Amino acid sequence: MRTTAYNPMTWFTDWMNYASEFSLTTSGALTESIQAAQIHANGVNKYLDEFNIPFEIALGAFNAREKEKMKAHSLQRTMKDHYELLLFNLQVAEKGSAGTFNIMNSFYVQKATAAFSAWMNTCFNQKGENIASFATQQRQLLEKVVYRYPEAIKAIRSEFGFHFDNGGYIKTAETDRFDLFQVLPTDKNVTVRTDGKPVIIIHPYVLGANILAFLPSENRSYVHAFANQGIPTYVRVIKDIHNTPAAQILTGEDDARDTRFFCEKVKALHGREVTLNGFCQGGFIALADILSGELDGLVDALITCVAPMDGSRSEALTEYMQHLPPRFRDLGYAVKSLPNGNQIVDGKVMSWVYKLKSMEREAPLFSLYRDLMMFDRPGGHFKPISKTAAAINHWLIYDRNDLPVDITQMSFDSYTIPVTAEGALPIKLFGRELNFKRLAAKNISFLICYAKMDDLVDEPCALAPLDFIDAEVTAFPKGHGSIATSWSDPSSACALHTRFGDNQRGPVRFQLDLDETVAKEV
Repeated sequence: MRTTAYNPMTWFTDWMNYASEFSLTTSGALTESIQAAQIHANGVNKYLDEFNIPFEIALGAFNAREKEKMKAHSLQRTMKDHYELLLFNLQVAEKGSAGTFNIMNSFYVQKATAAFSAWMNTCFNQKGENIASFATQQRQLLEKVVYRYPEAIKAIRSEFGFHFDNGGYIKTAETDRFDLFQVLPTDKNVTVRTDGKPVIIIHPYVLGANILAFLPSENRSYVHAFANQGIPTYVRVIKDIHNTPAAQILTGEDDARDTRFFCEKVKALHGREVTLNGFCQGGFIALADILSGELDGLVDALITCVAPMDGSRSEALTEYMQHLPPRFRDLGYAVKSLPNGNQIVDGKVMSWVYKLKSMEREAPLFSLYRDLMMFDRPGGHFKPISKTAAAINHWLIYDRNDLPVDITQMSFDSYTIPVTAEGALPIKLFGRELNFKRLAAKNISFLICYAKMDDLVDEPCALAPLDFIDAEVTAFPKGHGSIATSWSDPSSACALHTRFGDNQRGPVRFQLDLDETVAKEV
């Protein structure tokens, strides 16, 4: 039997090659890890800054308001209130810390397993991912989230939202406070029916108008979902509040008067009464305008989408408010003064309050690791940055608008004072009681759309009118913005112009059926 002779030089050569390769691999991994650590630190600072900017604004408003309140309260009372506020802040911090720890634990357990496997492959020269490749992938993932993702979010601005100068809209009317634009179809094969039943869409003040024209070029736009069915579609847009003094001091009565003016113009153009369609806070405002009586003879239908009809029934926000000491349940903590002396509500502070309510999912480090996990895929095949993700984040980051104090007070009252047992809202317009039952008395067709996973306007809040009147209800999957983002796509499972689920009608289908019904009656 012949055996291969032992050759010390071959063994030594192989060992030297392995040692050289191992050294290069580990040094490369170390270099990549150092770069990744630097990018991670930049990411932490970036996400903390995004969270802290509205905090600093809120702190300034808080201090200014407290200087006034301390004059009206005893030192003992002030100390007690601030102690209760401290306990409340600790509760919020605890929720944020728990959520952050849980997501970091999930992320790093997964990464530790992959890193150990890569290290074993490196040590024993096995096939598969080595430690240098693993470190490179982690650096690339961090670069994608910390640098590339923000770039994509900024770049989507040219496609996201309304661009009233691109020829797709016609300015129809204006007041000192609002502009009214007709939305033209993006589908060039569609012609607007001039004798069709028109709809005026009211956007939420704080969330802005752009969410309603999410990505028109991608066929995902709430307003264009109406226009592309040939419906005469109009959107009412508030003018730039910082450059429009009349918008700064806008009241609920002003809103109703201007809405009446626009409805008169639209009715004259099309010879039909108008459907008023309010999204989120816009739905509550549209409801109040109708209940005021100012729109009698002009509006015969109402559609609300994820609208807080009785904010006091919002379970999550009510629980949050109940833990907040009564002294600090004051809209004045979000008010700021403009150079001309007018006061407005800071939209960044208002949106920050909603973040505090959901701190377990909105803490800055939670957001960082959520984004890392969103793009991460095995083997370094990262999920591409979609236009949808970029557009949603553009909306969340850049579309928080400052608000008129009086309009914000209307919503604030709705969230802190319940609707009465007789159906009266906690606010009045023109000194008149606003009661849900007036919709039935005026024979207003009413569709309520809500989102099943909405953590901002939950089901009891959206469906409050059903305690007092009959209304058609349509439930959409997903969360608060889904009707405008996911389901505005005409090819989606819950397309707005279709029936879906338990024969429920989307808002566009509801409008089309109203048009057909009136046409048959005529």
